[in-house]
Amino acid sequence: MKTRDKIIYASLELFNEKGERNITTNHIAAHLGISPGNLYYHFRNKEDIIRSIFSLYQAHLETSFQPYEGEPATIDLLIGYFDAMFYAMWEFRFMYANLTDILNRDEELKSLYLVTQQQVLTRCSHVLSKLNQDGVIAIDEEEIPHLAETIRMIVCFWIGYKQTHSSQMEITKSSLYEGLLRILMISKAYSTSESRTTFVRLELHYRELAAAPIE
Repeated sequence: MKTRDKIIYASLELFNEKGERNITTNHIAAHLGISPGNLYYHFRNKEDIIRSIFSLYQAHLETSFQPYEGEPATIDLLIGYFDAMFYAMWEFRFMYANLTDILNRDEELKSLYLVTQQQVLTRCSHVLSKLNQDGVIAIDEEEIPHLAETIRMIVCFWIGYKQTHSSQMEITKSSLYEGLLRILMISKAYSTSESRTTFVRLELHYRELAAAPIE
């Protein structure tokens, strides 16, 4: 792996484990066993590193929430979408935990974030529209963008909600699965008689994951 990539992935690991506010470029360099000068050869500052991490986040969102075509809406397909939501929340949890502060410090990143989130909203709406057409959910078409926005809102702010409404500040996989179950609960409310059993199975699947021992 190239040094630049090592810096990106090491930073992501440290930000997630220790909190982005608690990690400096010196911490990252020391973690990798390189000089601060070597790090600054690849990145001007910590914000520059965060923008590169954001590129990984963008790539995940772009590939994971595309509308399905030419295949049935099976339980495995739905698990794929829900797992992609969980991956975004877990792998980039430092960002969600400190989103407002990170965006307020970097106008360039904020602009990228807003564009990316609008694209996510559009793709999510297309997925929901296809599920509606295929009889997996039953919802008025004009309400689909609002449902998509509600799902996005839970994904983006669940971590902040848990941290401000609980004495437990640590972000765990179990706590993120709780957020996923809230999204599933809302989605299940729109299920059809034909798909109800599928949503119940999805709920059981993620309840088991939420109850699993912390890794």
